[in-house]
Amino acid sequence: MSATFHRTLCVSIGSSLMVLGTTAAIAGEIVKIGHAAPLTGPNAHLGKDTENGARLAIEEINARGLVINGQAVTLELDAQDDASDPRQGTQVAQKLVDDHVVAVVGHMNSGTSIPASKIYSDAGIVQISPSATNPAYTQQGFRTAYRVVATDAQQGPALANYAKATLKAKSVAIVDDATAYGQGLANEFEKQAKADGLTVLSHDATTDKAVDFRAILTKIKGEHPDIIMYGGMDATGGPFAKQARQLAIGARVLGGDGLCADSLVTLAGDATDNVVCSIAGMPLAKMPNGPAFEKRYEARFNQRVQLNAPFAYDAVYIVVDAMKRAKSIRAADILAAMPGTDFMGVLGKTQFDAKGDLKQGAISLYDYRSGKQNLLDVVKM
Repeated sequence: MSATFHRTLCVSIGSSLMVLGTTAAIAGEIVKIGHAAPLTGPNAHLGKDTENGARLAIEEINARGLVINGQAVTLELDAQDDASDPRQGTQVAQKLVDDHVVAVVGHMNSGTSIPASKIYSDAGIVQISPSATNPAYTQQGFRTAYRVVATDAQQGPALANYAKATLKAKSVAIVDDATAYGQGLANEFEKQAKADGLTVLSHDATTDKAVDFRAILTKIKGEHPDIIMYGGMDATGGPFAKQARQLAIGARVLGGDGLCADSLVTLAGDATDNVVCSIAGMPLAKMPNGPAFEKRYEARFNQRVQLNAPFAYDAVYIVVDAMKRAKSIRAADILAAMPGTDFMGVLGKTQFDAKGDLKQGAISLYDYRSGKQNLLDVVKM
């Protein structure tokens, strides 16, 4: 048969037969892995970062050649934009199911990951979030839901304990952006802050679309807190910290991984040096294969890693590891193999507990000095 002959490939996924398109007969079976994250809107830079991480993994695996149960397999990334919007997130999830992906890396935000998880659960498709930290994501009882980061139930307390022990704070004002992520992180922080003996002076809500925080900040200024905790992303947290500086509020601003991105320096300006933030994972430089990954990423995409690219990268490899152990590209078989994951990747060793959370997690704490991120501590969970 001529190598130039083309045919339509059909792969049996579960009880359905899916048409994966026309490809060369020598190319092997095409298997789609979905990716969902914001590719438009204020969080697009972070969503593109996770997409790049997943894409790099797929390109590497395809270049080396993948054989599952004697069959050559070519992976294809089905990347979708959920715009950080819960409604669009569920639409994207249904599209990925309809596209017959065998697993999904995503979503980036807790607010999209949680509603989308029901759709993947109903379809029996593995979902591995590289960044959703709200504990509720894996507490719904869905055996399809996994994540490769620590949770807000770990991240919030780490920030609160740092505020108490290192910053010697006695009082705090809390603000969240009313998303599942921001509110979840703020609530976990508040619980631990109270347990540590801090006085919570107020807890206000804004939105993830807000640009002017002066009303909330003016009220907070009158409360004279030692610190301010902000639950939200960098797109709003940066301006929040900047406006706090403009109003001569001296309290340090604490935030989570949504705040802790390279873009914070641009968004907050000089006020970045007043920020302490956390990342639900090890620093890239301290990940077992982090520096090597960073070089490959920058060479491929001609830009720096923003935040969660290594988590999305490992998530793809974890899916492929499950395929190899299952000796199958069927979604149901991949799902069945997931609990046995014992994978060593860029992040280090990944194993999951019964809920789909990491058995071993870490929280990294940072501040900024002259606009450069500085590692303060790594808290093993």
